[in-house]
Amino acid sequence: MGSIDLTAATWRKSSYSNQDGGACLEVADDFATVVVPVRDSKNPHGPVLTFAAADWSSFVAAVKGDDLRA
Repeated sequence: MGSIDLTAATWRKSSYSNQDGGACLEVADDFATVVVPVRDSKNPHGPVLTFAAADWSSFVAAVKGDDLRA
């Protein structure tokens, strides 16, 4: 996957993030037809992971369906 310019990305905190300041995940929806960038909100200038949109959709469905519990 090539490099994407995230300088104008609009980030939102995941509704599943911890409200006490821990486990804060942010997602940029601006590119959702192709990739979904994800970052740690406590380190906004740190690394960004990108996922194929279809893979991210499958992950979100699994989280919502509580299918990831051990």
